[in-house]
Amino acid sequence: MVIVFVAMIAYVIYFMEFKAETVIANSRNIRQDSFADDVEKGDIITSDGVVIATSTTDEEGKTVRSYPYANTFAHVTGYDKYGKSGLELEGNFYMLRSHINIFEKVVKGLSEEKNRGDNVITTVDFDLQTAAYNAMGYCEGAVIAIEPSSGKIRVMLSKPDYNPSEIDYLWEYLQTDEGSSSTILLNRATQGLYAPGSTFKVMTLLEYIRENPDTYNNYTYDCYGSEIFTGVDIHCNDDTAHYTESLKDSLAYSCNVSFANIGVDLDYGKFRESMDGLLYNSELPYDGDYSVSSFDIDSSSRRDELPQTAIGQGNTEITPLHNALIMCAIANGGVLMEPYLMERVENDDGGNVKKFKSKSYGELMTSEEAQILTDYMKSVCDYGTASSYFSGSSYDVAGKTGTAEYDNEGNCNSWFVGFSNPDNPDLVVCVIVEDYNTYGVSGTWVAKQIFDAYYNR
Repeated sequence: MVIVFVAMIAYVIYFMEFKAETVIANSRNIRQDSFADDVEKGDIITSDGVVIATSTTDEEGKTVRSYPYANTFAHVTGYDKYGKSGLELEGNFYMLRSHINIFEKVVKGLSEEKNRGDNVITTVDFDLQTAAYNAMGYCEGAVIAIEPSSGKIRVMLSKPDYNPSEIDYLWEYLQTDEGSSSTILLNRATQGLYAPGSTFKVMTLLEYIRENPDTYNNYTYDCYGSEIFTGVDIHCNDDTAHYTESLKDSLAYSCNVSFANIGVDLDYGKFRESMDGLLYNSELPYDGDYSVSSFDIDSSSRRDELPQTAIGQGNTEITPLHNALIMCAIANGGVLMEPYLMERVENDDGGNVKKFKSKSYGELMTSEEAQILTDYMKSVCDYGTASSYFSGSSYDVAGKTGTAEYDNEGNCNSWFVGFSNPDNPDLVVCVIVEDYNTYGVSGTWVAKQIFDAYYNR
């Protein structure tokens, strides 16, 4: 009994010293809100010092959250009612603690005023987020931009959007028959699942290189615009014939027929292992809400499933976040850094309270494989499907365009995923524009506006 008692006391001491803050800081811990009785919730601030969420307290002691830039940061900040979301949820614990100086705390306590909470400084870049918001316009879809060497998320945008300051009205609408099917609160950047389209050809290329390490450079194919593989009719865009092309040209011109030809000869079991290693069908190293991407090909799959899968159609689905993370690993020599939105916590006087550090998740591919993919993707932007957007730019880009059909009528979503300054990568940008046929805005064009904003300021 004495041993058990001593052990229990020891654990209580250990818990209070090392674990208590972690448990309380858990974004799902609803007891955090009790701190609001004494603390006015702190601000959410961009990495370049712009306040995007703040609090005011009225004479009755009621704290109201406001969002100076309305819809622009909606899915980043999230909302502070009805369960909370975004950084309002993830950073709630830190913003409801106060580290102002002790003298000020005493004065406020005597006057029964609330202490000012700490501020969360995000990794988000105000100028880049604004550029993405303006570029997307009325289009629906998502944008995410990440610094590949650190994992800092510089842009996170989802459309359609909303004004967090008007969440009461929106919530009321969502309870109606008309609003019950709305997905406006869904963060498409992290939770939207889409067919990857031709951006997946980078994955098919990686698997082909792994299975043919000594001969992949010798690959050639004669494309005449369409061909039937295992009973599946595959067409290039507008039935364009690319004629004799190398492996690099097949990626540069996004040749569906060539990649279907590659796909049917892959080892399906090994293909599945590679995709699982790239975090398909598994959790991502991200603390916020997200959906799990799916790749269902395995050693028992039918042969007629591969032609469509190899070109990014079929049953494969991916989130923009996941697509960006794979590109981050390529840009960072095969090593993935964990993505994060909170850079540090400061008290109301600007003093440092807590700093969040970059963490390495691990190696998704070898540095040699990453270099080969980078070289191949540069051809996409130098002379391939993205060259009309990036030729003449003051910076270089390695990337991949994608057009993913979502019905049998030819309607499609437009993708771009890639990174700038391939020799020493600066920024990974992933864009999906839904319903390209209606809006006529390509993912590549939106990405170009973000890269321009990055280099021209």
